[in-house]
Amino acid sequence: MRVMIDACVLYPTVMREVVLGVAAQGLFEPRWSARILEEWARATIKLGAEQEVFARGEIAALTARFPDALVRYDAGIEKRFWLPDPADVHVLAAAVAGSCDMILTLNAKDFPRNILADEGVERRDPDAFLRDLHAQSPDRVRAVADAVLAEARRLSGDNWTMRALMKKARLPRLGKALEAAQSEGA
Repeated sequence: MRVMIDACVLYPTVMREVVLGVAAQGLFEPRWSARILEEWARATIKLGAEQEVFARGEIAALTARFPDALVRYDAGIEKRFWLPDPADVHVLAAAVAGSCDMILTLNAKDFPRNILADEGVERRDPDAFLRDLHAQSPDRVRAVADAVLAEARRLSGDNWTMRALMKKARLPRLGKALEAAQSEGA
């Protein structure tokens, strides 16, 4: 399954690490466009110029890690699409050009399901998407989540719980599912 990942999913670090960690496990094929990556880099400027430099380094690393993820298309195809927010048309155009099955985004209102369905594309939010992948492949998603949790603890010096970290990352249902699975296995 090919998934176009919107900039709003790539920008928060924990969310990005979980989503792309699961992709690295082979549970889906990530896709993005140069414009989506540029949106991510520019969004970090509000945190300081050094954050944009860091984001561009992350983008270079992701490009090397997922060499088939970059979707290129003629910007002229954007003219055939309409969305409530014209600034998001490029995401739909990239999804169609990349033969994606879905767009992974937090912006539900900007990607109406009926419009996407006309193009054969589904919209999913990251929390529901990851929770469903966890239900299908609990060990692989758990391994990714555990690695992200360990790195968050290492970098922050805080003793994060899985549920608290996932909630902060806007993945509360995934955090609850991971906690419940852990309790059942204990």
